[in-house]
Amino acid sequence: MITHQEPLSVGLVRDYGFSMEKMLPFFTGPLQECVAGRADLKEIFPPYLDAWGWSKGVDAMLEYWFARDHKIDTEMVSYIEDLKKKGVKCFLATNQEKNRYAYMLDKMGFNKIFDQTYCSAHLGHKKPNREFYQKIFKDLGNIKKEEILFWDDKAENVKGAEEFGIHAELYTSFEDFKEKMSKYLP
Repeated sequence: MITHQEPLSVGLVRDYGFSMEKMLPFFTGPLQECVAGRADLKEIFPPYLDAWGWSKGVDAMLEYWFARDHKIDTEMVSYIEDLKKKGVKCFLATNQEKNRYAYMLDKMGFNKIFDQTYCSAHLGHKKPNREFYQKIFKDLGNIKKEEILFWDDKAENVKGAEEFGIHAELYTSFEDFKEKMSKYLP
């Protein structure tokens, strides 16, 4: 749904001259705890920002981060809207920390695009963990596993979905997506 973006760390190196070596421990450790809903980004971020040399505060960093990634794939949105007109339910299941997820819903309009959205920070588990898929499946109610088609741009998440028992496809490009979808739709 969001057009491919470089990692935030790469942008911070380019735009602010931050050291990748100093940033990586945050992105591979504490941030992942936020994505899994076990920590609050606004509480744990300040000492890291200080160490990197960012003096503008947490809110300014989040504004930079979210604004730079605010690039919606309009072709995909249009495709989803067409699917919904045909009665196909469309859901978002994302690995995000809660502040970025809220931005995606409210500022990017994902709350209007999808029938329902799910976020790792609220589920307490990240893809590809089985518990991530289990919590969503339970919430879906009367939908059977064989009625679900899951898409993701990461092979490990596709594998996790398949191991849970739902059909999954790897997203590589919009053209490939449309071609594969034509096999599923009448």
